[in-house]
Amino acid sequence: MMPTRRSILAATLAAPAAAQAQGFPDRPVRVMVPFPPGGNVDFTARLLAPALQAALGQPVIVENRGGAGGIVGTEAVARSRPDGTMVLLGSTGPISLFPVAMQTLPYDTLRDFAPIGIAYRVPIVLMVGRQVPARTLADFVALAKATTGGLSAGTAGIGSGAHLALEMFNAGTGAGIVHVPYRGTGPALSDLIAGTIPIVFDQLSSALPLQADGRARILGIASAARSPLLPDVPTLREAGLVEPELSTTLGLLAPANTPDVIIGTWRDALAAAMADPAVRDRLVSLGAEIPSAAEITPARYAAVIREEMETNRRAVQFGNIRLE
Repeated sequence: MMPTRRSILAATLAAPAAAQAQGFPDRPVRVMVPFPPGGNVDFTARLLAPALQAALGQPVIVENRGGAGGIVGTEAVARSRPDGTMVLLGSTGPISLFPVAMQTLPYDTLRDFAPIGIAYRVPIVLMVGRQVPARTLADFVALAKATTGGLSAGTAGIGSGAHLALEMFNAGTGAGIVHVPYRGTGPALSDLIAGTIPIVFDQLSSALPLQADGRARILGIASAARSPLLPDVPTLREAGLVEPELSTTLGLLAPANTPDVIIGTWRDALAAAMADPAVRDRLVSLGAEIPSAAEITPARYAAVIREEMETNRRAVQFGNIRLE
């Protein structure tokens, strides 16, 4: 079969791109953090950067581009060249929540990104103040149902992962907990410690210090298995209260149409970084659940994104959540 002029032209244009992909990386690369400096995603990027640099053999630059809850920086990566020189450190909000809670977004997660791999997940926990008498989840649910007007629970804000966990908990137990959105985790935890509010749903990493010094108690964790840091704290699923696992997931994504060989190079670098003891030990001490190297794959991350979207969609419906 004779080649056509179009097929010859396509092959001619593809050849330099393929050669460039095979030689990747041949220049500094960037990891986009779609939030201002100082937060959890920024901390993770800067912790990972030296290990990624060692694996890639090129400088790894962390770039912060905050705005609109992570949308600005996320869109920037979606619109960037698919040559591997810029990847996104994605988190649950911009990647799997906003697509189901907002009517319009300037990107489509499933269409505009190529997942590379999960770095880690941090489960959401249910934590109560010292003034709450309940010591088990069953006692807590009974107390919540018996409280006129309902017990109040603080979260980091409307549409946060903790807010979704609260709505799923209500749907699964009928506890009738009243949502009190704060502008971030810090103020909610301060009010929990002061006794102003009896409950907070939050990430395990933020809750651990309060559990350790007795200022609050973690009653349940929304993960597949008990945390080795809290072997006596049951999972919500184990207690038979809530079906889904709820967590904050961080992972690397490239723009759609990034060549497979470049995706593979980034995946190998991420797996090596997550196996680095300096990285791994630090994150595990903060309650992170780190997948095995075999689980750090584009296919697994793509599946998790779809699973989270469906879980978040249900939570959005239960709580009638709408984000602008």
